[in-house]
Formats: sequence, structure tokens, C-alpha cells
Amino acid sequence: MPETAIAEHGIIGDLQTCALVTTDGSIDWFCCPRFDSPSVFGSLLDDDQGGRFRVRPAGGGYTTTQMYFPDTAVLVTRFFTESGVGQVLDFMPPAGSVATDRHRLVRMIQCVRGEMTFEIEVAPRFDYGRHPHQAELSAEGVVFRANGTSMTLHVVREPDDERKARVEMVDQDLHATLDLTAGEVRGVVLESAADTPPREVRVAEITALLDETVSFWRTWVSGSDYRGRWREAVQRSAITLKLMTYAPTGGIVAAPTAALPEQVGGERNWDYRYTWVRDASFSVHALLRLGLVEEAGHFLEWLGDRIRERQGSDSGPLNIMYRIDGSSDLKEDSLEHWNGYRGSRPVRIGNGAAEQLQLDIYGEAMDSLYSAEEAGLPVPIRGWTAITGVLDWLVENWDQPEEGIWETRGGRHSFTYGRVMCWVAFDRGIRMAVKRGLPAPLERWTAARDAIHAQVLDRGFHTSRQAFVQHYDTDVLDSALLRMPAIGFIDGRDPLWASTLVAMDEELVTDSLVYRYDPEASPDGLRGSEGTFSLCTFTYVDALTRAGRLDDARTTFEKMLTYGNHAGLYSEEIALTGEQIGNFPQAFTHLSLIDAAVTLDAALDRARG
Repeated sequence: MPETAIAEHGIIGDLQTCALVTTDGSIDWFCCPRFDSPSVFGSLLDDDQGGRFRVRPAGGGYTTTQMYFPDTAVLVTRFFTESGVGQVLDFMPPAGSVATDRHRLVRMIQCVRGEMTFEIEVAPRFDYGRHPHQAELSAEGVVFRANGTSMTLHVVREPDDERKARVEMVDQDLHATLDLTAGEVRGVVLESAADTPPREVRVAEITALLDETVSFWRTWVSGSDYRGRWREAVQRSAITLKLMTYAPTGGIVAAPTAALPEQVGGERNWDYRYTWVRDASFSVHALLRLGLVEEAGHFLEWLGDRIRERQGSDSGPLNIMYRIDGSSDLKEDSLEHWNGYRGSRPVRIGNGAAEQLQLDIYGEAMDSLYSAEEAGLPVPIRGWTAITGVLDWLVENWDQPEEGIWETRGGRHSFTYGRVMCWVAFDRGIRMAVKRGLPAPLERWTAARDAIHAQVLDRGFHTSRQAFVQHYDTDVLDSALLRMPAIGFIDGRDPLWASTLVAMDEELVTDSLVYRYDPEASPDGLRGSEGTFSLCTFTYVDALTRAGRLDDARTTFEKMLTYGNHAGLYSEEIALTGEQIGNFPQAFTHLSLIDAAVTLDAALDRARG
């Protein structure tokens, strides 16, 4: 069968790894023990060879719905048949802030009305399907082993349960059926690196785990002080960003998936299971706008460690991305034995863009540091010493060609967005130094900041286009520049910005959806095209709001919400057909949804007042 559509998934996780669950009850993506570990279930990228963990009604003939328990990451998949109604509750109890190989994936199976026979299939494919596994079956469950790793399946049942699940092993995979009537609850628990053999788990035990997991998420989300419009969408986005945070280090992955295509059948298939300085900084800024500060503190510690590791490096104080533990080995490779999502190849793991020079990351990092300090998380003096080293390096290096925010593989240029974000880096550093009286070479930083501003106005604004453009040697537009008013480089009602926004309206916007740039006009070194970029659409909402175009902003925002899936999740891009494409769920999209909602909601309140 073909791979399930990207949008037909929900996500569960324990803050160290996660799983995607389809609307028909199949876990088709699960990497263990970390986000960036090899997959155990990967049928999302190859239905035949990837492996899955499926629970669904036997015999077909059912319809489904899927939802989250409100304000949690507990996913409910409901099945409707002629004989009854059943559901599977999927969740992962939080694994804590200490890195561990032990993770539990709980699948609580219920018959709600009538009766239902469920079929269970557990078919792991360890290490992206590169290592065959062996299974050991017992009365209490199964142990799957391959290449030194193990996954243990525990059976959930009651002591007086006389009806045994019908079980058989086929090619070392588990196939079982289970009969339930209204009110009965059973299930299975898949545990990695278990310290016990398979055991019978009581329903009361997984019910307690469910209650604890629900309580964890509701307690966390209650820390948000956002009470405006679109609260449900904003909170779902916040929970999604939290799900993509690696608790032991504070690193935030760009997405928990790899190789989902930007164009179905094309080659733009990247591995996003890593921490980009840019994406994580944006995520922290968005969560801070909701009053959620814990993640900011952890990320800033992570960022400080990365800066201190590279002090004195000739290639700059930061890489653009890291593994979630802070290491920098992201060698790009292809899984030649996998077909890819709907035939989209190559199936890339690792990321060759890790060594690129992208100067904008320093602005995003400094903006998140500044926002954190404004929220009551001051940078310690040791951290300030590291920051001054970063900005001193940037004084000498901001005016050079780079690869830019979109990680194009078409050569280095003087990207306007990169220059603008270097301006942000100096601006925020100056503000922090002045506010706290911290030691800093303010004259050098101010001179660099002002030189960048003057250069962007002189060379980044194309007079014949009447718009700010992608880089100094082109007239191509770039929607990354939609952030210019948000970061304070230019006022949203300035004539230069108003004409830029009009140019983008005409060239990059299609029915409120926004392209990053025109790849035909600005070759990026890759074949094929891509969809509209959801980050850019939400950033467009923010820019329209700051330009005073509130009706346009609200219409665009409401339209964009219709492209979210049934659970309020978004991938990276929207295809011409309206389907979600690219890695999923995407931190960029969810953080920009939060930013747009907060900015627009406040502007609407001011207008009404």
C-alpha cells in the first residue's frame, strides 16, 4: 500500500524522542532512543521495508477520527464499525531530563460501544531496516533484538482475563487479534532497553501512567499567559514545540522526521532531526511571547556551551546546526535501499548543509538572548564574555558572501536577510550592554550596526523593483525579508517597506500562501520546485499587521488555519493541491503561527479599543 499522507498523522513524545501515529492506528515513524537515532519504525518512508506498529479493527470496513486530549500530547484514534466503536490512546510518559535509552510507548486499546476485534501488528525494522531482527515470544509479550538493541512488548490485561489474544509470529514479526466488548480496556506497552523480561501489565498501571502524562502536559501548558483569539491553535503549536525539545540538553529539533519531500517525487528531501541555531532561537522567542520561560533557560545553556566550545575557531563561533546533544557530526548519507515517501529519492539522513556559512544565525541567537533577558532570565557574566567574543568576530566578518537562510546550494552571495540579522545581533548586544552596564566595545559595535543599516538601504533596496531583494546582485524577492519590521530594522508603515510588501503581494503570494522565492529566477543548485512555505505565510500575516493592513492579515491568518491537519499540526510547505509536504510537524511553522497570532491579536485589540 502507498505511504499514508503526511497530514494524516498525529505526534506523541516523551521529550527525548517521538512517534508519528496515522489516522488508521499505525505508528509509521519512531526513532529510538533519540530524535536523531536510526528508526525502528519507518514505513512513512518505505511502506514495504520501513516497519510499523499498527493497532486497528480487524477485517477493514471502518472509519476513523483522531484528536488530542485537550491541552495534552495524548493522542486518541477512534474507530467506527457496524458492530461497535473503539479507540486507541497513544502516549509516551515523559522520560525526564537525564538522557536514557529507556522509553515507553503506551497503546491503550478500548471498546467504547458494542464489540470490536482489534488486530495488532508489530514489525520493527532496526537501523533504518539495515539490520534483521530476532523475536522471542512468551506468554507475557515479545522481545525484539537487533544489532545490540532491544524492544520489549508487554501485554496489558487483567488477572481474570480468560480470553487470550490470538498470537502468531510471521518472519519474526508479531501478529495478534484481540476481542473486546463495551467498557473493556486492554493494550500493549513497547519499551526500549527494558530492565525486565516481558510482563503482564495491569490496566490500572497504564491508567495511572495516562493520568500522570495528562497532568504533566496540562500543568506545563497552564504556564502560558496567552488568552487571546485562536487560543487552541496557539496552545497546540506550543505543545508541538515542546514535543520537539530534547529535555537533557534543551536542544530543539527543526522537525522530528527526515527526507519528507518538498516536492513529491523530487530530490529536496532533507533530514531535519537536528537543532538549527536559527530555528531553535525562533522557537524560544515564540514560547517567551506566551510566558513560557523554562525552555528558554535550557536552550540558552545549550547555546552557551556551543559558543564556548568554538572560542578561537577560525570558521566562526557557531555552526548553523548540531545534533541534539551538541555534537557536530552530521555527515549526509542516502538510504539507497528505501524507496522514499511516494518515490521521493534520495532518502537523506544527516545534513550536508551543516558546514555552510549563514550569518543570520547570530542575529537570531542574540534576539533570543535579548528576549530571554527581557523576560527575566539575565545572561550570566560568563555568558556575556562569550557573547562579546561572538560580536567581536562578527565585526570582522559580517561583510562577506554566505549561503543564506534557505541553505541553497548555488553558491555564496551577499544576502540581504543575513545583513539585516547581523544588524540585529549588534543592536541587541548594544541594548543588553547599556541596560546592564556590561563591559563592551560599544563604539565598534555601534559603528558596525550603523554601517550594516546604511549598506542594506543602499544596496539591498532595488530601485527599479521598489523593494528589498534577496541579495545585492539580483532583483529577486525573498520572503525571509518579511521579518524586517518584526525585528525593528524598518517600521512597518515606512514607504520603502510598503512598496516591498506590494511587490511581494504580486509575485510571491498566491491566495494568501507565500513562496520563499522564485527558484527559476534565483537558481538554488537543486532540481525541481517546491510548495508555498508555511513559515513565510505566517510571517506575512505579521508583516501585514505591522503595516496596518489588519483585514488582510486576519483573512490570511484564518485561511492558513484551514491548511492545518485534523489535529492542528503543520508540515513545512503546502503543495499546489493544498496537501501538506515537507518534514512534519515543522517547528518553523508552529513558532511562526504563535508569533502571527500574538501580534495580530494585540493589534485587533488596539483597533477595537
